[in-house]
Amino acid sequence: MAKMAASLVEHGQDAFKKLFKYYKRRNPPPDFSEVIDFSKGLRSDKVFPAKLNLDAVSERDAQRVGLRPVQAWKAFGLEGYPGFIFISNPFLPDAQRYWVKQCLKVYPKKPNVCNLDMHMTASETADIWERSVDLIRKNSRGRSEPRTLLERLRWVTLGYHYNWDTKTYSAGHHCPFPADLSCMSQHVAAACGFPGFTAEAGILNYYRSDSSLGIHVDESELDHTPPLLSFSFGQSAIFLLGGAKREDPATAMFTHSGDIMVMSGASRLLYHAVPRILTTPTVGPTSPGLPHQSEGPLPSSPEDLLVHNIEAGEWEVCECYLQTSRVNVTVRQVLGPGQGFPSETVKKTTLFSSKGSYHQGENIEDVNIKAKRIRNDSGSSTDS
Repeated sequence: MAKMAASLVEHGQDAFKKLFKYYKRRNPPPDFSEVIDFSKGLRSDKVFPAKLNLDAVSERDAQRVGLRPVQAWKAFGLEGYPGFIFISNPFLPDAQRYWVKQCLKVYPKKPNVCNLDMHMTASETADIWERSVDLIRKNSRGRSEPRTLLERLRWVTLGYHYNWDTKTYSAGHHCPFPADLSCMSQHVAAACGFPGFTAEAGILNYYRSDSSLGIHVDESELDHTPPLLSFSFGQSAIFLLGGAKREDPATAMFTHSGDIMVMSGASRLLYHAVPRILTTPTVGPTSPGLPHQSEGPLPSSPEDLLVHNIEAGEWEVCECYLQTSRVNVTVRQVLGPGQGFPSETVKKTTLFSSKGSYHQGENIEDVNIKAKRIRNDSGSSTDS
């Protein structure tokens, strides 16, 4: 099988597509021996240490957003992918729990936009968390229950809201960007050599165990000079990084909970995809696990700490959700210094698409139909 995976990275038409299908297939399962695992810190002719700006972020500023000192980060580059940086879980113990809670409880709230808004009113999706928590706790006990609104969540947009139909942003569809996520993103970007980064748009993708993300390139931002930042939480996944053309071959790598990827320079506009979500046992007993409540409390200082310990009851829900799910947060700077939107994009446009997102796996129309079913319910759906 390893030879088969290696042969798929050869140059040729549809090389990326073939590799995507290979890692997505369930029977027979693919071989993962050719997948790069940065958590093991192994150097090779493909993987090398990435150079960071160690003085760009003070230890205090890093601690404020739940990050270890930059000097302690394990950052890597990939041969043939200039501008790509992979940071293997730089978070302080328990800090991931805060960011997971934000992604599940806070960021889906209005005025932010999510896929469920396509068939539900703003009041019905105003607090997805509260309408889901009780049933998620019940599901953790092994009961076969219908899915909740939270489990039907596929994407949330922040800041400048991405339009899935036109693949554009516009001045007329904008909400304040979360201050905590903006601060963390600025620090990560600065450590990677981009001190002027401004977090203006975010897309959160919520993956179930059978989800995947199709082959695409993130090019809708009006300025491609700033980097694209990607934060992963929850179950591990296979990430494929290709070339400037869709048919270029791709490199496969694991992304584990807490990992950060930075795509800049020549790597900013490369095709990429997520063919598979991996539950922890699939990867192996030595792989990084999910964040746990028992890892220890976050530091009590500095006083202006943005991240904080979350309640045990909140983490119980988050932990139940993460047993079968992954959350990915991508943060982008949309505009360059002094740049504005073209006048034609300021016109009123539709925020939603019949396709919904890049997500594959569960049919988006099925998701929408099931969302309709729960519009008047207390938070549970009626799966058939």
